[in-house]
Amino acid sequence: MSTIAPRPEVTLDTETIETIAAIEAEVSVTVPPTRAVISWTETDEGLWAANYGGYFGGTVDKQGRHYFVSDTFGSYVGDFASLEEAQAQLASRLHVMLPNVIHPID
Repeated sequence: MSTIAPRPEVTLDTETIETIAAIEAEVSVTVPPTRAVISWTETDEGLWAANYGGYFGGTVDKQGRHYFVSDTFGSYVGDFASLEEAQAQLASRLHVMLPNVIHPID
């Protein structure tokens, strides 16, 4: 039966900890995007189309004072009081429906 010898305790002084923290703060890590970028185009008066990571994401259609949203598959998402709310709801839905789409828009 083998026994494992205890490791000696390591302690760091304040200066060493500050140096390590400064080095970590300067390190630039390239992280791939976790969500696709959504861009909007007003394709007609009162009709906005979403570009979701290079793919068609859906539309927001203004009818009177209401903004009707359809997703990438043409499914009804909802009726909203503002353009911003409508676009945010579609964005949230797309992030859930299409989580693997992370292509940047050229």
